[in-house]
Amino acid sequence: MGELNRSARQIADAIGGAENIAAATHCVTRLRFALIDESKVDQEALDQIDVVKGSFSANGQFQVVIGQGTVNSVYAEFVKETGIGEATKDDVKKATEKKMNPLQRAVKTLADIFIPILPAIVTAGLLMGINNILTAQDIFFSGKSIVQVYPQWADLANMINLIAGTAFAFLPALIGWSAVKRFGGNPLLGIVLGVMLVHPDLLNAWGYGAAEQSGKIPVWNLFGLEVQKVGYQGQVLPILIASYLLAKIEQFLTKRTPESIQLLVVAPITLLVTGFASFIIIGPVTFAVGNALTSGFIAVFSTFAALGGLLYGGLYSALVITGMHHTFLAVDLQLIGSKLGGTFLWPMLALSNIAQGSAALAMMFIVKDEKQKGLSLTSGISAYLGITEPAIFGVNLRYRFPFIIAMISSGLAGMYISSQGVLASSVGVGGVPGIFSIMSQYWGAFAIGMAIVLVAPFAGTYVYARMKQKS
Repeated sequence: MGELNRSARQIADAIGGAENIAAATHCVTRLRFALIDESKVDQEALDQIDVVKGSFSANGQFQVVIGQGTVNSVYAEFVKETGIGEATKDDVKKATEKKMNPLQRAVKTLADIFIPILPAIVTAGLLMGINNILTAQDIFFSGKSIVQVYPQWADLANMINLIAGTAFAFLPALIGWSAVKRFGGNPLLGIVLGVMLVHPDLLNAWGYGAAEQSGKIPVWNLFGLEVQKVGYQGQVLPILIASYLLAKIEQFLTKRTPESIQLLVVAPITLLVTGFASFIIIGPVTFAVGNALTSGFIAVFSTFAALGGLLYGGLYSALVITGMHHTFLAVDLQLIGSKLGGTFLWPMLALSNIAQGSAALAMMFIVKDEKQKGLSLTSGISAYLGITEPAIFGVNLRYRFPFIIAMISSGLAGMYISSQGVLASSVGVGGVPGIFSIMSQYWGAFAIGMAIVLVAPFAGTYVYARMKQKS
């Protein structure tokens, strides 16, 4: 019996056997289970398995952290050993939905919509960071940028900026694809709906304020009803609500239309009805609601910046445990698309990841078990690069005090950078590379925040552990 085969059998036994598994799948780093009875899990036995780096229960799923790459092989052996059929993430999600309350379902729905489009958004953030390095002044030359000193780099920077900006300029199309798919409709119609909301014939949403002041907002005249020809670039709520409506109309028509004429009837009517509803009702209402919520959020953080930074920066890791952190991605994107032009929340996410990584690394010098030493090292580095689950669930939560010390440290760092008004121009890779998504004028303040979460969690965890050992 091979090592991975043995590990798969041990995991199956520890979670209550094949008869306790309703469905099983995996993601990039974790095995995901819909268990019939989570009380049958033998946590102590599970923690002793070599390939297991941690485990936790969230949103009705029991998840076992294995690690990137290895998880694929372990899952394949798990399927062979238990005889259960391979399941998709949707299968597991459906199996666990029955256990969720309405808030959990809402959070899960948002996560299901935004997680699939994260690669495009994160990639755009990284490329924007490269563009910032090339075009921002006072980084390498006093009062000048790289492209000003070396003009031959200007077109390269411009092309990078175009590639990076595409994901944000057509954000409604990305959300439309993912949301309509999640709501059970044709995702291609979701793309068309999203592109429709940012069509070049519409007034750019970012120019709406100036057009409103000048009284030059273009309108359609629909038999006496004036409808503003406004686009919804950078807006999240309009496309979310419109996607839900589109999916439900499509489902309704598909059930009641003969298959022979569905192609001629379902998609055209669905898009027409949803399109009219989007521009006449959904768009204007959600645009106003979204702007009001964004303005309120900005006002709170402007008035109580330090307190907001302390709470959000400190509690972000706790949100990760509950899965509620996914809901704030929508807020980040809304802030980036607002007049503010950036988000003050995402920088605190990046610092929170680093803090958990520093605490995990400190445990490498504390624990005596060789497996835990290796896990502390690899999970700490992983957290520095933006993937915190191994550090949080495999190390810090297991010993509790590293997790708490990391939260306190990231809260202090969040308080500092919030008081300095630090903004990220995009959502990028959390952790150390996150500095490239920060607006260049705030790099100094963010670097101080990084220093806090690099040193304080490591030193605090190490000192506390030594004091605890001596007592």
